[in-house]
Amino acid sequence: MSGLLWVGVWMFPLLEPAGTIHRGPAGVVAGVGLGLFALTYTVITTLGFDHRDDLSRVSTAGFAVVAALGVGLAAAYGEHWLTLMLFVGTCGMAVYAGRERVHVAAAVLASVVAVTVLLGLLHGALEQALITVVGTLLASGLAGAVRQMQRLIRELRQTRDALATAAVAEERLRFSRDLHDLLGHTLSVIVVKAEVVRRIAERDPSAAAAQAADIEDIGRRALVEIREAVTGYREAGLTAELTRAKGVLSSAGIAATVQRTADPLPDDTDRLLAWVLREATTNVVRHSGAQRCDIEISTTDGAAALSVVDNGATPGSASPGNGLRGLTERLGAAGGTLEAGARDGGGFALVARLPLGRTW
Repeated sequence: MSGLLWVGVWMFPLLEPAGTIHRGPAGVVAGVGLGLFALTYTVITTLGFDHRDDLSRVSTAGFAVVAALGVGLAAAYGEHWLTLMLFVGTCGMAVYAGRERVHVAAAVLASVVAVTVLLGLLHGALEQALITVVGTLLASGLAGAVRQMQRLIRELRQTRDALATAAVAEERLRFSRDLHDLLGHTLSVIVVKAEVVRRIAERDPSAAAAQAADIEDIGRRALVEIREAVTGYREAGLTAELTRAKGVLSSAGIAATVQRTADPLPDDTDRLLAWVLREATTNVVRHSGAQRCDIEISTTDGAAALSVVDNGATPGSASPGNGLRGLTERLGAAGGTLEAGARDGGGFALVARLPLGRTW
């Protein structure tokens, strides 16, 4: 729809050739031709500005129709119809300038300029043709710049998505690597000792019992290590989570700023705000499309506050996801609050507050 708006704003130059149409059969033909030209131009140029490169065959055929109608009408009806060549050039830029084959767009523009000059000579209106050429170059240059900008923005978004996916994959790989290092050796020892117990259970029960006791001891130690590792992942301190958040945001191409004015927080408050920060960071990377994210931690009126503000797109749904609902419940149980929603100036803001001096 943005392409249609852009196209509609610049249709007023067609009033010049429309004003030369007279009543009668010739006028009907001219009017029908101009209407068909305007309709085809609007559809094809809109598709171009909406970067519908997947419709390249339709766009190419449509541009051929626009060019044929523009040249034919300008050749048939005189110098006032040379304005149509401006629209032919703009349509060419909308169709071709957003693709990587920019030389095709340049060739189309050069052809339009040459045909415009030839039509001016044909009608004895070289001055009008040169004026049209200048307008065509300016309008086509603007259209080409917009199409190139659209292409670059699209590539940047794709790169951002790829970086976010890579960041999540890297975190999963780190987790799996840590689990492998933690459990690989322990489980191998347990398997070996279990085989020994199976072999000697009948002929040497006491030795089998000793091996089983070793298995029990190894299992208990492994369970403690797993709990410590999981606690480290789930209840990482706020300082560690801030470092991780900056790294994840940076990997996703999002500039992150951190401002911390809060004194060292109680352990329970620190861990719970770390949970909030992790969920907020994940939402920013996955859903916001932001270029910047500001994180602030402060203490006011006996409460610790964490705010995460981005300048990305506002979520299409007003209802919170499961992650935010879960955090709201946890904060509520601790006497705190969670506020999340769109900002007036654009972007999304999440603010968590927890009272100090409480344990839960």
